[in-house]
Amino acid sequence: MSTLALSLLWQFWPYLLAAGAAIAGLWTAYAKGKASQKAKQEAADTAARADAQKIDDAVAGRAPADNRERLGKWSKS
Repeated sequence: MSTLALSLLWQFWPYLLAAGAAIAGLWTAYAKGKASQKAKQEAADTAARADAQKIDDAVAGRAPADNRERLGKWSKS
């Protein structure tokens, strides 16, 4: 029985090796894509936080009545 298994292993090892290499390549591509997508999302979040901070800073420098007036104009447009 073990002779048969060794014979089959000897005959099919290149295919097994190729399948292992293909799986490793797919896994690597998946990991790189996931890291790339995460980096894009981080950049988008950082830009959104910067814009929000600019808005907060601008609003904090004005009187509340002025903010309400500007918001009223903005909501009607």
